[in-house]
Amino acid sequence: MQEDKAIWPPVEPIATGLKGHCPRCGEGRLFSGFLTVGKECSVCRLDYSFADAGDGPAVFVILIIGFIVVGLALWMEVNFNPPLWLHFMLWIPLTLVLSLVALRLIKGVLIALQYRNKAAEGRLDRGQ
Repeated sequence: MQEDKAIWPPVEPIATGLKGHCPRCGEGRLFSGFLTVGKECSVCRLDYSFADAGDGPAVFVILIIGFIVVGLALWMEVNFNPPLWLHFMLWIPLTLVLSLVALRLIKGVLIALQYRNKAAEGRLDRGQ
């Protein structure tokens, strides 16, 4: 990532990422679609080409939402022993909704943290 020379007061990366705002100014929109990162900020003109969260958000969503849903399903099975169709009716929609919401939130946070920490693709230093 290139060094950012603009003068903007630092923003809180977690709050900014959760809101889906620009990691530099905290005002512009980060996403142009539900999960699609825009080309640049409409306020400060920060180029979002550096933003690559990779598979990180998906991994966090799988771990967090999986833990919640499986824990609730096991608790319900042990305490109430409902029929299998009720498990399907409850846990499949809940998993889908929670996963989609969490994916956008976590992706915004990871991109904001990537900008804040000036994270870039790893390169080998070939000191010659």
